[in-house]
Amino acid sequence: MAFKLDAPATGRVGPTLAEINVVPLVDVVLVLLLIFMLTAPMMYRGIDVQLPRTTARSTSVEERLVLTVTRDRLVYLNDRPIALGLLEPRLRELLQGRGDRTLYLKADAGLPYGFVVETMDRVRRAGVERMAMVTEPAPREPRR
Repeated sequence: MAFKLDAPATGRVGPTLAEINVVPLVDVVLVLLLIFMLTAPMMYRGIDVQLPRTTARSTSVEERLVLTVTRDRLVYLNDRPIALGLLEPRLRELLQGRGDRTLYLKADAGLPYGFVVETMDRVRRAGVERMAMVTEPAPREPRR
């Protein structure tokens, strides 16, 4: 309110208070924010389409091939240990019916360069068309 209750009985209320009370405005804005945050995900529905039914099996999603090489030169294919000599035949077997011939290579930073290149050569001979090296992002330097 913009008046004083302890004003003298002269008929004047006193000097007017020129401050705006923003507490009710903040309350309303917060309530509207909550309403929009709760209803916004429900409003996106996309395009309604009735899909046809079929008796055929759905296509399976191919899992990624991840080759991990540890500092101790142990090799893992999709988190399963594998001998380096059996890597090529196992990869050929896995790639036989796949459309995507991509392999993700996670090699320890402490490995000798030659061992990583030799492993990459084995992977290429097995029939992998694309190879991606998995790395960790470098820490960001603070901006000045």
